[in-house]
Amino acid sequence: MLALSLPSVPRPRDAREECARVKPESTGTTRLGRTAGASAAASDLRDRGLIERIARQDRAALKELYLIYHRRLARFLTRVTSRYDLAEEIINDTFWVVWQRAGDFRGASYVSTWIMGIAYRRGLKALKRASVAHAGAQHDVGEEGAGSHEPWSAAERREWLSTALERLPSEQRLVLELAYHLGYSCEEIAEIMNCPVNTVKTRMFHARKKLKVLLPALAGMQPQTLE
Repeated sequence: MLALSLPSVPRPRDAREECARVKPESTGTTRLGRTAGASAAASDLRDRGLIERIARQDRAALKELYLIYHRRLARFLTRVTSRYDLAEEIINDTFWVVWQRAGDFRGASYVSTWIMGIAYRRGLKALKRASVAHAGAQHDVGEEGAGSHEPWSAAERREWLSTALERLPSEQRLVLELAYHLGYSCEEIAEIMNCPVNTVKTRMFHARKKLKVLLPALAGMQPQTLE
């Protein structure tokens, strides 16, 4: 029987392990972590300076911050919405909020986490408002996948993963995108989503369970054939 190689996210044993930190295995890894931490701190210091200027209605500072974060937000929001135009609309809404509320930022988190939190909330509203559901564009690959003896292409696997993610509830899909594509920790995602860390872990756990069923179904196979 041909083994099905589907795209997947890391597979923890339960929800408590979703965001477990991996301890450094060597001095080199430790130095790398410190370097990354120093870089993040320097970036945040720069961002805080821009936020202070934006709070004083400095449009040049807003433009600079927009250019810094546009690519990251566009990548995240385009993956979530599957629509570039909607992603751009959400980004514009996000920076309008940043312009209005820069003076309210108290520095309790990284500026990047604060901005991503605004984008998350605006994105969630946009998804509900636009009812982004591509059911009509989804392909029925069941019979073709079940009867084929050719390996599935990487493009097909990516399409199945994208389709499966679209079928998840918004909160679960966004958790996976934030964690596995943008690299946020559970603690940071909890700040972005304004919810307890355990809620983040639970959403990740249930999202993975649903993907385990959806991915084989899209390939025309039964979930148990993957075991």
